[in-house]
Amino acid sequence: MDLSEEYTRCPARGKCPVYLAMSSGTVRYAALEGNLGEEPWDTDSQPHPDEGHPPPLEAVPVPWKSTVSCKNHRESSVGEETQGEEGPAATQLDVSRLRSSSMEIREKGSEFLKEELHKAQKELKLKDEECERLSKVREQLERELEELTASLFEEAHKMVREANMKQAASEKQLKEARGKVDTTLFAEFQAWRESPTLDKTSPFLERVYREDVSPCLDFTMQELSALVRAAVEDNTLTIEPVASQTLPTVKVAAVEYGSTNTCALSGLSRTCRHRIRLGDSESHYYISPSSRARITAVCNFFTYIRYIQQGLVRQDAEPMFWEITRLRKEMSLAKLGFFPQEA
Repeated sequence: MDLSEEYTRCPARGKCPVYLAMSSGTVRYAALEGNLGEEPWDTDSQPHPDEGHPPPLEAVPVPWKSTVSCKNHRESSVGEETQGEEGPAATQLDVSRLRSSSMEIREKGSEFLKEELHKAQKELKLKDEECERLSKVREQLERELEELTASLFEEAHKMVREANMKQAASEKQLKEARGKVDTTLFAEFQAWRESPTLDKTSPFLERVYREDVSPCLDFTMQELSALVRAAVEDNTLTIEPVASQTLPTVKVAAVEYGSTNTCALSGLSRTCRHRIRLGDSESHYYISPSSRARITAVCNFFTYIRYIQQGLVRQDAEPMFWEITRLRKEMSLAKLGFFPQEA
């Protein structure tokens, strides 16, 4: 067999170091087949010392690679060829797995989206129901507000009508009363009003004293009655409620009038809830409710005419006259024994 042909059969050919060394002539080898003395590689080389024997392999200092790498190279070449044969099947298997995983992911994603859509639709339905309920509540409140507004408007008109009717009736009564007014008494009041004074010589005040003030302050105890009238005219009389503690007694005309069960002005046995003090005196006189009402009515009259005298009442003559007429009426009623129960 030709060694060159044998060499060309080496699977590693251009990469195996043994092959490269033998091809370049750096390693000599005598074939056992055929002529043992034949040296086919190098004809110019020196003859071996021992003629007729095949020379041994001579190692020369050349770069050398392990034969393991050659083996690994052959195995890797075989593996690549095997992988090349198995590659399409593995690739097809991987594609099938990817498609299966993709389908599974799509199905799970679709289920998740369906669940979320169902939840969103359910929440939207609840919100729609709540909006509808609130809308009904608002409509009901608007109706109630409209009804209340109409009712209040009607009530206000009714009150205005009633007030107008009462005002018309009052004006009618006032006109009728004016027609019945004693022209002499009103003339006396107008004359006094032009120059108001507390002098009893005025025709107006002289009439009031004679008809109302003196009879109202005419009590059984004449001496104390005169003192009370003078204090009322001077505006120095004080009326105060009776305290719970017992107070010292006061003797008037040799009679003891300090008891809370006896009136100092009338001398009658009455429950006395008030007492009077005259001017700066420290003496107190217990009075009954009837005596207090009579004194209070006279004090109210004098208070009003003092306001007129001081210019504090800014009205026409007729309203002033009607107020004085009302105060005179209270004095007349108190003199007859008609007074409020709280007195």
